[in-house]
Amino acid sequence: MGTDIQQRIDDYIDNQAQLAQLRFITCGSVDDGKSTLIGRILYESNKIFEDQLTALTSDSKKVGTQGSDIDLALLVDGLNAEREQGITIDVAYRYFTTEHRKFIVADTPGHEQYTRNMVTGASTADVAVILVDATLGILPQTRRHSFIASLLGIKHAVLAINKMDKVDFDEKIFRDIVEAYQSFTDKLNFESITPIPLSALNGDNVIRRSQFTNWYKGPTLLGYLETVDPGQSQLDHSFRFPVQWVNRPDSSFRGYSGTIVAGSIEKGQQVRVLPSGEVANVADITLYQSSLDRAVVEQAVTISLDHDVDISRGDVLVKADEPCEVSDQFQVSVVWMDQGSGFIGRSYFMKIGEQEVNATITDIKYKYNINTFEQLSSRAIDLNEIGEMTISLDKPVPFEAFKTCKAMGAFVLIDRYSHATVGAGMINFSLRRAQNVHRQALVVDKAARAKLNGHAGKVLWFTGLSGSGKSTIANALEQVLYKRGIRTYVLDGDNVRHGLNKDLGFTDADRIENIRRISEVAKLMVDAGVVVLTSFISPFRSERDMARSLFDTDEFVEIYIDVTLETAEQRDPKGLYKKARRGELPNFTGIDSDYEAPENAEIDVDSGKLSVEKCVEKILDNVKWDKMVE
Repeated sequence: MGTDIQQRIDDYIDNQAQLAQLRFITCGSVDDGKSTLIGRILYESNKIFEDQLTALTSDSKKVGTQGSDIDLALLVDGLNAEREQGITIDVAYRYFTTEHRKFIVADTPGHEQYTRNMVTGASTADVAVILVDATLGILPQTRRHSFIASLLGIKHAVLAINKMDKVDFDEKIFRDIVEAYQSFTDKLNFESITPIPLSALNGDNVIRRSQFTNWYKGPTLLGYLETVDPGQSQLDHSFRFPVQWVNRPDSSFRGYSGTIVAGSIEKGQQVRVLPSGEVANVADITLYQSSLDRAVVEQAVTISLDHDVDISRGDVLVKADEPCEVSDQFQVSVVWMDQGSGFIGRSYFMKIGEQEVNATITDIKYKYNINTFEQLSSRAIDLNEIGEMTISLDKPVPFEAFKTCKAMGAFVLIDRYSHATVGAGMINFSLRRAQNVHRQALVVDKAARAKLNGHAGKVLWFTGLSGSGKSTIANALEQVLYKRGIRTYVLDGDNVRHGLNKDLGFTDADRIENIRRISEVAKLMVDAGVVVLTSFISPFRSERDMARSLFDTDEFVEIYIDVTLETAEQRDPKGLYKKARRGELPNFTGIDSDYEAPENAEIDVDSGKLSVEKCVEKILDNVKWDKMVE
C-alpha cells in the first residue's frame, strides 16, 4: 500500500511538472469584483486548505462585505488597509493548478493612483481578464487598463462582465457593453477579445455554466484560461543570456552565471558577447553540480567558454549567428510612476537586464489621453501618465524590442538621488541616428589646443540664488584670470536668454532644458581650451550633476555662492523678489520654485560675509590651477 501511494504521489508530481503555465491578470475599476473572482476560482477548484477556510470564515464575519456569507475577496486582499477599505492596493499573486494547466494570477489595483502597481502585474502576463461591472458599464479605468495591457504586449483579453445577477442576466445589457468595449479596442493591439457574462459572487460562468445565461454559447472563464494559446514561446526565440555574475571560485574555473531569458544553448555552439562582439565556443553548461548538454529558457545556469573572453556583469551572450542589436538611443514607451514629473533633459539611472547605465530623456514626443487615446504634446510626464519618448544612454547596450522579447526590451528608470523607481518602460526601436551619427576624429584635439593656449580648458560652475552675487563674482574673477593670460568666457544666465535660450521660460521643464544647452556649449568651449565661467541659478542637483558628467576629472568645478534667502531678498538688485512676492513672477526660485543647494560643491563661498575681492581670492586659492598650465 505504501509503495502504491508513493507511486501515485510520484505520478502526480510528474504530471504537474509537465503542465504548461499561464500567467494572467485581473484588472478593472474599483469594486468590479476582481478579488472576489479569484477567490471564487480558488474556492470552487478546491485549492483552499481547511485551515484557510476556517480563517476565511472568521475574517468574513469581522471585515467581510457579504454579511453572514463567506467573503471570497479576502483570500486575495491580504493587506489590513485593503480589508478595511474593501479595495485592492498592492498586486496580489496566487498560484493554482487544474488538470490541464498551472496558473499564476495577479490581482491588480483598480484605483487610478495605483496604476503603477497594475503595470507591475501586467508586465509578465499572457492574458488580461478585464472586469466590468454590468450595472455601470465601461469606465475610464476600463479604458486605462485595456490600453496598458495592450501596450505591455498582452495579446489576449477576456472582457469579464461581472455582477450579471444584479441586472437579471439581461442579454441586451451584456451585448451593449461588449459593443461599447469593442468600439475603442479597435485601436489596441489585442489579437483576441473574449466576452464572458458572469457573477463572481455566485459562481455563474466562472467554472460552471450558469443556468441563467442559456443565450450565451461561449466558454466559462476557467475553460477559456485552460485552453487559450498564449502565443509563441520564448523557447523558440533566439538565445539570449544576460550575465548576472562572473563566477570564479578559484583560478581553475571561470564561468558566467545567469538565467536564460530566451531560446536555448548547447555544448559546442559558438556564442557572441555583446556589446564587445567577441566570439567563443560553449565548453560546458553547469546546473548546480550537474553538467548539461543543453539548457533552455528560464533555466539558471553557469556557462563556461573554451577560452578566456572579457565579459562583465550586464553583457549578453547570444548565438554567434543570431545576435541582437546594440544601441545607445531609443524610442520608448514609459509609464511614469513617481510623484515628481519627468522632464526633457533630466538624467536617471536606467536598469535594463543586468546593467545599470545613465539615461537622459532627450524628447517627449507625446503622452496619451487615456480616455480618447489622443496624443498630447508635452515637455513633462506626470504620475500614472503614459508617454512616448526618446532616451539616450552613456554607453551602448544589447536590446530587443519589447514586443519580441520582453526580458531584453523592458527597463526601469531610477532617480539618481532617492533611488526610487520613477518609470517603467518598453523599448520600441533604436533611433537610426544612433547608427548614422558618429564623432569626427580631429587632428587638432583638446591637448593640442591646451598647448597652444598655455593652459587647459575648465568650467567654473557658479550656482546660487538670484541676488547671491554669482555674476558679480564671476566677472571679477574673469578680470583677474584675463590679467594672468588665461583665455576665459563668461556664460551668464541673463545674456544667454537673449539669444541661445530666448525661447525658454522659467517652468521646471524650461529650466532643465536651459541648463542642458548651457552644459553642451560649455563642453565645446572647454574642448577649445577656454576657461568657462557659468553664472546660472541652476536650481536642480540633477542637472548640475548632468553637466558635471560631460567633463573629465578636474575639468568641472562647482562653486556654491551661499547666501540666505533673506540676504538675497534684501539685495534684490533687479526687484525680482518683490515682483515674485506680489505674484507677478511665477516659478521664481526661492519663492514658489525650489532651490536644491549643492551637497558636495568643490568650493563654498559665503558672499553674505565676504567681500567680492575675498570671494575671488578664495576661489583662486581652491581651484587646482597648476593642472591647467603645461
